[in-house]
Amino acid sequence: MLKSRNRTDRIVDIIIILVMLTIVVVMVYPLWNTLITSFNDSRDSIKGGLYFWPREWTLFNYQSIFKNEALFKAFGTSVARTLITTVFGVMLCGLLAYVLSRKDFMFRKQLTIFMVMTMYINAGLIPQFILYRDLGLYNSFWVYVFPSLVGAFNVIVLRTYINSLPDSLVESAKIDGAGELMIYFRIIFPLTLPAMATIALWIAVGQWNSWFDSYVFAPHQSLSTLQFEMMKIISSSMQSGARQPDYLAASNATRDMVTPNSLRAAMTIVATVPILCIYPFLQKYFVTVNIGSVKE
Repeated sequence: MLKSRNRTDRIVDIIIILVMLTIVVVMVYPLWNTLITSFNDSRDSIKGGLYFWPREWTLFNYQSIFKNEALFKAFGTSVARTLITTVFGVMLCGLLAYVLSRKDFMFRKQLTIFMVMTMYINAGLIPQFILYRDLGLYNSFWVYVFPSLVGAFNVIVLRTYINSLPDSLVESAKIDGAGELMIYFRIIFPLTLPAMATIALWIAVGQWNSWFDSYVFAPHQSLSTLQFEMMKIISSSMQSGARQPDYLAASNATRDMVTPNSLRAAMTIVATVPILCIYPFLQKYFVTVNIGSVKE
């Protein structure tokens, strides 16, 4: 009976492993195929048949991205908007969440309800465009930053996390004469690092992948982002007879050739690598931390 049960367990384990390996391959292979396409010669990629390894290695696809001034500026704009919005967004969301978590704050319920309403009620694109224009944000770099600094959902997540902390921490600090800012930066902020890291990753990914705001609110070429440039390449490659971007036409005039498909693959890798590099450092914070610094 024991041998039969062990044999059954091994069969079940093998089935589970095979199923999980299949899922991994299905999820990872599209990214791997994009990677090998980005390193393969564009003219050779047109033939198809790229499965596991590039046939003709080349770095020209990436050189076309970083040597082109428009794409290089777009990459810098994406990095700048992501860093600035993430740093200041986490800071402001944390401060507002701490205020809303204080039970002695008179209007915390009303302000919380107002913030929740903004998650479900939207005036629409036209009033938003008029507001940004009247505020002087249209065709400005700050249109990427200011509207995204405080997110209602992020504030609610942080407020909920802060509410889970023992009230004795704040009360004992006040007895010792600490002010609200000192309590936040010396006690609350270090204890909410897991939630802060989660919010930071959400903001960073959202800012890095955003392109629609470039299309509507910052159409000037100097404010274009990497994702918006990639969207233009994808659109031009999907529409027959569509005008290709200027930098793509310039690349085709050289001895080497770059196609929309190969350039799109290279830009996808360039746009994905920064997030893949950041995630491992923040992953350790994606766990629930039990705080036992004060016994009630």
